[in-house]
Amino acid sequence: MGFFYCILELSISQITRFMNLFSEIRDEKENILPFDGIVNYYGVCIPFDEANRYYDKLLQHLAWKRDLVVMFGKRIETKRKVAWYGDRPYKYTYSNNTKLALPWNEVLMEIKELTEQITGESYNSCLANLYHDGSEGMAWHSDNEKELKVNGAIASLSFGAERRFSFKHKVKNNKVSIILEHGSLLLMKGTTQKHWLHRLPPTKKQFTPRVNLTFRNIIDHP
Repeated sequence: MGFFYCILELSISQITRFMNLFSEIRDEKENILPFDGIVNYYGVCIPFDEANRYYDKLLQHLAWKRDLVVMFGKRIETKRKVAWYGDRPYKYTYSNNTKLALPWNEVLMEIKELTEQITGESYNSCLANLYHDGSEGMAWHSDNEKELKVNGAIASLSFGAERRFSFKHKVKNNKVSIILEHGSLLLMKGTTQKHWLHRLPPTKKQFTPRVNLTFRNIIDHP
């Protein structure tokens, strides 16, 4: 009821655009992991023209900065850029680097609300990643930092270049890979982060940027 109540206050063009966003969502959202976790791939949820609009706005209006990681005791600046947003100025620490969340901007809030409608989950923060080309990727890791809600849902939206995304079981070494398309949505939840690693492998076949939004939940202490 909440979604349909809200759209009564929108213009006809806005209603049409929002309904079109839902029209291409896949009915079946199978778990692509064989066990020990849940990963649902919704496929392309945002039509091509709308995804292009979001892609351009995200490139222009997010506070992109090169990421910092600590390796062998040295702080290294990555080629990949990131931006961190949230309901409050949440602190988020990974790779020995702490970030302070910025307040939501208009485009991120619009995408967040859409993502919540599709997944049936709520999110209070978003880590955005900008990969300039296929040479930039992400090594094997789990999103299991102490600030994150245990077994919380993480929604990953992709804009721009298609990239392969891979999972590897921490004990049994099973691997699963999927191609993340422009305007697509992938949802990780349950015990996925406990039992599986994931990565974005580099590739020589892609020369254009990819923007990735990962909506998540920081533990909100009073």
